[in-house]
Amino acid sequence: MKNYLDTINQEVREYFKILSPEFPEWLLEYINTPEMQRIGGISMNCGTDYSKLFDIRYWYSNLEHSIGVALIVWHFTHDKKQTLAGLFHDIATPTFKHVIDFMNGDSEKQESTEERTEQIIRDSKEIVNLLHRDGIKIEEVMDYHIYPIADNDTPQLSADRFEYNFSSGLILKRVWNLETIKEIYDNVTILKNENGIDELGFKDWKICEKYIHIVSKLWPEWISDEDRTVMQFLADVVKSMHVKGYLTIDDLYHLSEKEIIEKILNCEDDYIKQSFIQFQKATSVYGSDTPVNDKYCISVKGKRRYVIPLTRI
Repeated sequence: MKNYLDTINQEVREYFKILSPEFPEWLLEYINTPEMQRIGGISMNCGTDYSKLFDIRYWYSNLEHSIGVALIVWHFTHDKKQTLAGLFHDIATPTFKHVIDFMNGDSEKQESTEERTEQIIRDSKEIVNLLHRDGIKIEEVMDYHIYPIADNDTPQLSADRFEYNFSSGLILKRVWNLETIKEIYDNVTILKNENGIDELGFKDWKICEKYIHIVSKLWPEWISDEDRTVMQFLADVVKSMHVKGYLTIDDLYHLSEKEIIEKILNCEDDYIKQSFIQFQKATSVYGSDTPVNDKYCISVKGKRRYVIPLTRI
């Protein structure tokens, strides 16, 4: 497992070193569990990797995101419980990630798929044994919401929010490079917010402004017509596959995205299969005030993201 870091993109390895110059070796055994390895087959880009509407620079999985969150938490706390809660926070993520929230009618909050986290951890013999060895209770790592450095409510900053903004700004829309990320990250510290609770913030308001200016170029991508169309289309395909008996809900928590796509492309229902093939060929999305015959038309809201950071001065 020590070779795990050698299997990922070189830029991602360098990015991880920024988040935590010393990689915590004890974390590798947890990363190597089947439940964590499963989310290595799920992209952070919610299906956009499979559309010509987007130019994704390279594969970045939900596992890499989870490791990134854990490294940020470890860097600021050196607390194993909080770090593991960060690592496990997406362990229940289904195939295509928030696409399944769209399928569940939860396109704005995107929280409908979080309920399996505790059960997945409890059902994992490997994780349970590691936790027992390290003297950690399941209750202490199954909900990262209890640790404000790992996660908190919008508009506050946290490890999770920093990580997906940093990584998406590298691979989805190139809004910064590693040098800029390091400049910003090195200015981050733990502050007390207005409620007296620990929160990640900035030492210098100028760096804070720079962060907001850059990351605000990224956020529109997540509510663009292209993004919402891709996610809703995939949601409709997965739902159709489920309704017609070609997929089970459990499949979404056991199979990789490539395995699900293979099922779609080999589906006996020619309409589903051909629709997905046409989706993969599409290069444009158009807007209309009214539905257009013989076209895939949707009207769906996306999740709006914003932060109001803390600064020391």
